[in-house]
Amino acid sequence: MIQQSPGGGTGNTERKLMDELIKAWDGECVIVSHDRPSGAWIFIAIHSTKLGPAIGGTRMKHYSELKDALEDAQRLAAGMTYKWAAAGLRGGGGKAVIALDHPLDQQERASLLRRYGTLVRKHRGLFLTGPDLGTSSEDMDIIAQEAPSLVFGRTLEAGGGGNPAPFTARGIFTALETTAQRLFGKGGLSGKKILVQGAGSVGRELIHLLQGCGCEVLFSDIEEETVRLHRNEKGLSFVPPEAVYETACDIFAPCAVGGVLNEESIPRLRCRAVVGGANNQLAAPEDARRLQDRGVLYAPDFVANSGGAIALIGIETRGWSREEAMRRVVKAVRDNLEAIYRTADHEGISTDEAARRLAQRRIDEGAPENEDS
Repeated sequence: MIQQSPGGGTGNTERKLMDELIKAWDGECVIVSHDRPSGAWIFIAIHSTKLGPAIGGTRMKHYSELKDALEDAQRLAAGMTYKWAAAGLRGGGGKAVIALDHPLDQQERASLLRRYGTLVRKHRGLFLTGPDLGTSSEDMDIIAQEAPSLVFGRTLEAGGGGNPAPFTARGIFTALETTAQRLFGKGGLSGKKILVQGAGSVGRELIHLLQGCGCEVLFSDIEEETVRLHRNEKGLSFVPPEAVYETACDIFAPCAVGGVLNEESIPRLRCRAVVGGANNQLAAPEDARRLQDRGVLYAPDFVANSGGAIALIGIETRGWSREEAMRRVVKAVRDNLEAIYRTADHEGISTDEAARRLAQRRIDEGAPENEDS
């Protein structure tokens, strides 16, 4: 494992903590850079390049502690390794986190993104990136000015695949349909109560899809403006954030932050299944077994939320139309999830373990390109 770490910006204790996290990680390397003009720290975590260059989004947000930003990058990068392998695509696992020191104005943000693009370019194809929490297709256009062949998810006007949210949401919706058919039979989602946690770009798209298929949709969000926009929408009910886990529903769909399924929240759940778009929903590996023991069917997040990643790769490197990308997203998510549920049942293991076995087998075999996905 290697670490690049320019000086400045952290105390000895924090630097020691980050060094320990990097040394203990099972990934290949972490690139660490301190952007002096903005005060931001950049962590590019490379988990695996066995199937190809590391591909993952760039997340930008404020963290109370730098070690949290590093851990976020590491966890998300590992998730991308499994996401690409499960989808049968030749990509490795990587993720970048830009940890902001303070709010930036538009000019400061653009300058930071260009310097970040230069950093990505310097590593000569080791890491390819796209939008994630806190970044947009417009941001990808700026990064691509410095790293033109290493950025996915640019705007349509710039020749990119555009906003991945509709594809991500369609994949989650497909996972919801697949899970509902398994639990409730032919009726599927019709008439079922779905609670969506997080009404951001992906959550909002998912809510609209659910409203169109006769579901009773509940939503929760911590952003006051988002709540205000949706609260009075016909056929949509608001659940206060503090009441999410105790609210009865058929399926809980976490589409905000990770770590929401944990030792404290799982006993409070009042649902038959968890199917959502948030990354790293399980706070710890044993939480998959906790869900299983409670009889809650869990759709592994790196399968359910893979639609955006699959679509952008297909559109920007394989020449898929948006219609073809959507078709392939639906098929990949449905087929993988059905196989995972069958394996979990047959072998008596958690669905998370079944999904990881599927992905690991494809990694070990070299994951032949899944042209039919």
